[in-house]
Amino acid sequence: MSPILANIYLHYALDLWFEKRVKRSCKGMNCIYADDFVCAFQYKQDAVQFYQAVGERLKKFGLDLAQEKTNIISFSRFRKEENTKFEFLGFEFRWGVSRKGEDIIKRRTAPGKLRKSLAAFTEWCREMRNKRLRRLFPKLIAKLRGYYNYYGLIGNYGSLSKFHEQVKRILYKWLNRRSQRRSFNLDEFTACWKRYGVPEPKIVESDLVQLHFDF
Repeated sequence: MSPILANIYLHYALDLWFEKRVKRSCKGMNCIYADDFVCAFQYKQDAVQFYQAVGERLKKFGLDLAQEKTNIISFSRFRKEENTKFEFLGFEFRWGVSRKGEDIIKRRTAPGKLRKSLAAFTEWCREMRNKRLRRLFPKLIAKLRGYYNYYGLIGNYGSLSKFHEQVKRILYKWLNRRSQRRSFNLDEFTACWKRYGVPEPKIVESDLVQLHFDF
């Protein structure tokens, strides 16, 4: 099911139910994308009641909760010592403090997602290593731009930079494994990288879209 269709389906299965029934008896909010969702509640008991009810609600629509991804955690700016990080849509969310000393929700690429992205890139390099550079580098540039457009959120530059440096290291390694082609030394590879204009890590978010709880 495409993300758009999944969004439409969950809108009826979960979103409308949450707005018309769940929020009648508690303070809460939900965020849905494709077949993933996160719900936040002011009180733990409300979260427990929702957790007990949501599975049956989804079953009416032929859907099941992914138990390995479903949990109740503490996530409050008032009780930081009890807080747990959580992951959603490839990002890790955690409470932190801004440069102004304000409590904010910080976001970075989820560590597991970063490892998977690098593993996928390694496989791509293995498949592409014998292609001509004028074919390989435009594809690389498109990949990096797509990655930065998705993960380029304010506060996530460290993860972007780590991905960027690992991509350079992996590509350098695989280009030097090419059959019947001359190997690069590091200076030659760096010059080639610059010549093709491979983009640097970039934050594309223009303003901090801060998660806000109305409770």
